[in-house]
Amino acid sequence: DPVMVRYFTYIKNALHGDFGVSYKLNREISDLIMIAFPHTIKLTIYAALVAWLIGIPAGIISAVKQNTIVDRLFMGFSLLGVSMPVFLAGLLMQYVFAYKLKLLPVTGYASFRYFIMPAIVLGWSSAGTIARLVRSNLLEILKNDFIRTARAKGLKESAIIVGHAMKNAMLPVVTMMAIQVSGLLGGAVMTESIFGIPGIGRVCFDAIGARDMPLLQGSVLFMTIIVIIGNLIADLMYSFLDPRIRISK
Repeated sequence: DPVMVRYFTYIKNALHGDFGVSYKLNREISDLIMIAFPHTIKLTIYAALVAWLIGIPAGIISAVKQNTIVDRLFMGFSLLGVSMPVFLAGLLMQYVFAYKLKLLPVTGYASFRYFIMPAIVLGWSSAGTIARLVRSNLLEILKNDFIRTARAKGLKESAIIVGHAMKNAMLPVVTMMAIQVSGLLGGAVMTESIFGIPGIGRVCFDAIGARDMPLLQGSVLFMTIIVIIGNLIADLMYSFLDPRIRISK
């Protein structure tokens, strides 16, 4: 068939979940993706938890302790996480915690222990972004009049931050967290390759090495769809959380 006919045939089949057959493995690409995807979901969940459990408290503490040594320490750690490439952080953690200290396994996916290092490596960058966003939003909210009113009423500072400031500061953070989850699903190529996790990222990496274009094309298309859906959910979530930007009927 002509190129254009084959192209539209591929698109039609892809819409029905048929991404073709792998050159290298001679198996349906959709089957290979469904086998690998649960591992990527598991890694993404762990990485997202790491990012949220580190990023949100770090941002709150940095905002409360603004311009102190604690603030500079947390923001420096966040900046390091955002700036350091994933492969470098992964190799350093493998060297320190697996090779030198022998606390964690180097590669594999047999149990939860095998996901600790890759989750930290993948979630560190997201944690840095969340921490900086929480800090900047919280500092902006703390300057508002309703915060001064709450202080004038004699409320404790912890109650003001948790009960008043965080409710408003977390709106854009929640949206960013939802977008990051979809980004983590599509951005685990290097992490899965370094730590030997057979997820979608590892499938893409192996497909590049084997010049298996149908498998690479199907995997990338699948991850693209996941990212688009994640961004859509983030937009819908933002409009749900903030009544001011809901579409008027």
